[in-house]
Amino acid sequence: MFPLLTLATFLPLVGAASVMGLAGRGGSRAHGISIATTGLVFLVTLAIWARGTAPGGFSQIEEITWIPSIGAAYRLGVDGLSLPLILLTSLLFFLSAIYSARVDDRPATYVVLMLMLETASLGTFAALDALLFYVFFEVSLVSMYFMIAGWGHEDRQRAALMFFLYTLLGSLPLLLAILGLFLGSGTFDMRVWVDAPQLSGLAAMLALIAMLFTFAVKIPSFPVHTWLPAAHVQAPTVGSVILAGVMLKFGTYGLIRFAFQMTPAAFSQAALVILVFGVFSALYGAFAALAQSDLKKMVAYTSVNHMGYVVMGVAVAGLTVDPQLRAVALDGATLQMISHGLVTGALFFLVGMLQDRAHTRAMDDFGGLLGRVPWLGWAFILSAFASLGLPGLAHFPAEFQVFLATLNIQPWAVLAVLAIVITAGLYLRAIAAVFLGAPNDKWAAMPDLDRRELWVILPLLALIVAVGVAPGMLLGMIHATMAAL
Repeated sequence: MFPLLTLATFLPLVGAASVMGLAGRGGSRAHGISIATTGLVFLVTLAIWARGTAPGGFSQIEEITWIPSIGAAYRLGVDGLSLPLILLTSLLFFLSAIYSARVDDRPATYVVLMLMLETASLGTFAALDALLFYVFFEVSLVSMYFMIAGWGHEDRQRAALMFFLYTLLGSLPLLLAILGLFLGSGTFDMRVWVDAPQLSGLAAMLALIAMLFTFAVKIPSFPVHTWLPAAHVQAPTVGSVILAGVMLKFGTYGLIRFAFQMTPAAFSQAALVILVFGVFSALYGAFAALAQSDLKKMVAYTSVNHMGYVVMGVAVAGLTVDPQLRAVALDGATLQMISHGLVTGALFFLVGMLQDRAHTRAMDDFGGLLGRVPWLGWAFILSAFASLGLPGLAHFPAEFQVFLATLNIQPWAVLAVLAIVITAGLYLRAIAAVFLGAPNDKWAAMPDLDRRELWVILPLLALIVAVGVAPGMLLGMIHATMAAL
C-alpha cells in the first residue's frame, strides 16, 4: 500500500526545501510553491479519507524501525479521532497559503516556516510512536514562535516569548509521562499503551496529572490560558487561524489519546475535577469575551469557551460506564474540535481581512459596514451565528451531544449552557457595532472581499453549513472509533 500518510506529512518539507533553493528568494514563486504544495497535501489527505478507517482501531499503518534498542519506531496511522483532524489541518493550511499570497515581507522565510509547521501539525495527529509524537509536538512550537515574532503586530516579541515559554515548559511533564509509560512497557508504541494500559495506582495518577498539565496549557484551559489572548492578538492572521484551528487541538487530541485512553482508571477517578475545569473554562471564556472591545481578542476568548465544551465531553465520558453515553460525549467532543477549527478559522480570517482594510480591530471604530462590504459582513454574520451555536450550523450538533451526555451524567454541569447565552449576546453586540447602524463615512471607500479572499472564506462557510446540516458525514467515522473505546 502506497504510504499516503508519509507523503502528506513530509510533502510540505519538500515544498519548503524548494522555496529555500529559489534564486533571489522570489516572493511570487515562493507563494506559488506554497499554494501548490498545500493544495497537493489536501488532495492526499482526501485520498487517505477515501481509504477509510478500521472500526475501533488504527488503520493505514506505516512503520519503520527507528531506534530498536529502546523500541522506538517511525509509526504513523489513523483512526476516527485523528483522521478528521488531519483533514481539517490540511484544509486550513491550504486556505492559509492562498490568503498569505499578499505577504511581501520576507515571503520565502514566511512560507518555509508555514510549511514546516504543516509537517509538524500533520505528524502530531498521525504519529503512533510516543517519541515521534513528542518530536512533532515540540517542533510546531518553533515555527509558530518565529511566525508570531517575525510577522506579528506591535507587541509581537513579548507575545511570542510568552507563547513559547508557556507551551515549552508545559510540554515537559508530558515527556515525563511518556518516559513512565515506556518504563512500564519497554516500547514507545502508542497502540500498545492504548490496547493495554501500562500503569496503575499511584504511577498512573502521576502520569495523568503530568499529561493534564501539558494538555491544559495547549487547549488552553483555565487557569493556564493566559498566553492565548496575547498570542492571538499579536499573531499575523494566518498565525491566529493555525493556532486556533489546528494547534489548540493538540491539547484536546492529547486529552483523549493519552489521558483518556492510556490511563483510563486514573482518568475516571479524576474526571469530576476535569469536568469542573471544563465548565469553568466554558463560562470564563464567554464572560471574558463579552468584556472585549477588540474583535480579535473577543474571538480568541471564545476559543477558551468552546474548548471548555470539549473538555466537558471528555470528562463526562470518563464518568460513565454506559458505552452509549460515553460514545455520545466523545462524538460530540471530537466533532466540536472540527467545528471549532472551521468556525474560528473563518472568524480569524474575516477579522484579519477587516484589519487589512481599516488597520483597527476596535468595534467602536466601525458602524454600518454591511452596506459597504456585504460579502465580508454576511460572511462574518454567518460565522458568528455558527459560533453561538445556531441550529443548522457546525457547532450545534457537537454541543448538543456534549450537553446531552452531561445532562444524563452530571446535571449540574449544564450550567455551562449559560455560556451559549453569553456568546450569543457578545456576537450580536459585535454585529450591531461593526456592521449595522448608521454608516461611518470614514469607511465609505472600503473595498469588499476580492477574489482571493472569497476563495479562502467560501469553502469554510460551505463546510460550516454542511457539518451543521449533515454531521453524519463526519460522525460515522468518528463514532466507529469512539464506540469502541
